[in-house]
Amino acid sequence: MKIAVIERIESDDTKDTFNKKLYLSSYFQEIFTNLDILWIPIASEKFTEEICDICDGLLVTGSANDVHPKYYNEKVLAGKEYKYDEFPTVKKAIELFNKNKKPILGICAGIQEINVVFGGSLNQKIENHNLVDNSKHLVKIEENSILYDIYRKKEIKVNSYHNQSIKQVAPHFKVTAISSDGVIEGIEHENILAVQWHPEVSNDMNLFKKFIDLCKKNIEN
Repeated sequence: MKIAVIERIESDDTKDTFNKKLYLSSYFQEIFTNLDILWIPIASEKFTEEICDICDGLLVTGSANDVHPKYYNEKVLAGKEYKYDEFPTVKKAIELFNKNKKPILGICAGIQEINVVFGGSLNQKIENHNLVDNSKHLVKIEENSILYDIYRKKEIKVNSYHNQSIKQVAPHFKVTAISSDGVIEGIEHENILAVQWHPEVSNDMNLFKKFIDLCKKNIEN
């Protein structure tokens, strides 16, 4: 199984020559190994078509960089700075894989980017969802959903490391998970599943196995 994974840009804000890095969280290494996944990085818009051709699905990972509000027709909040713009690369990858009806899994910033790509908008700042102490909160799961097929529960506890969230849901997408304070935590549409939390951090193999199953079914069809 070959999965394309969007690499992220990060900087430690020092003058070190090597401070700017493309990275993938190390949490994914164990998951990819356990599921026998060959992952192929997407680090720029170049060769995205070729990567899409040889891969069975796309993983849109979390990121330290927020989506610039210009992409959903809003102004930047006072005092907010946007250092890196990953959105053009992410948008191209999502559109290509979706055009080819290959499964897409979005995580944290990934759900936000997917929502914006398909015409939704974001809350540029929310409170009480960047839980640095690794605590968890409840989300309600819609029964008629991929998420419910995974967990078989109407409520689950998830981690939370984000300061933005979905505001207006993209057309045709269904909200399948929502927190007690109204924050949208899961959306789905046809070949796309996206969640606001970080299942890789909690080693949630059930969710990743389901994603791989969707990729396998897509190949068979």
